[in-house]
Amino acid sequence: MSEQPTHQETAVTEQNAVPADDTSLPLFHRTVRPEWIDYNGHMSEAFYVLVFGYATDAMMIETGLHAGYRESTGCSLYTAESHLRYLREVAAGSHLAVRTRLLGVDAKKARFCHELYVVGAPDDVPEPDAAPVATTELLALHVDQRAGRTVPFPDSVRERLASLVEPAPAWAGRSIAEVPAVR
Repeated sequence: MSEQPTHQETAVTEQNAVPADDTSLPLFHRTVRPEWIDYNGHMSEAFYVLVFGYATDAMMIETGLHAGYRESTGCSLYTAESHLRYLREVAAGSHLAVRTRLLGVDAKKARFCHELYVVGAPDDVPEPDAAPVATTELLALHVDQRAGRTVPFPDSVRERLASLVEPAPAWAGRSIAEVPAVR
């Protein structure tokens, strides 16, 4: 059995989350570890969530919701809802790139999505016509952990989130299809 990643390997730092410009979020990169492979020979569903969670951490850093902010304010983002789609199998050793898009923000909530791509090398960018291997859409609440309730984002954070909002991809906003009951 392989060792689990160390804190340094899994932590997202402010340095590796800096985008090339200020109009979009940076891609988040990971390589599929052998222990992420399930009994079917591809990445287990839990590790898609792990990678998407780290991409959310990178988005938080980029938008001012970093560790220092959380420590000084007691506030953080809490995921209230998510919808994950598994579209293609991912093999051990695959290099992953996650694109994060902000889809909306108001005083206390943010809606965003992640698209997971397999790329050729650890820091590669997906081809423009590449199809994601998985997607997730999330609704997050800005929570004051000390008060135990939602609170407004600071203006600077809300403005940064709002500056990143872009149109939703066609797949966003879908729900799970109904399965008719067998009678």
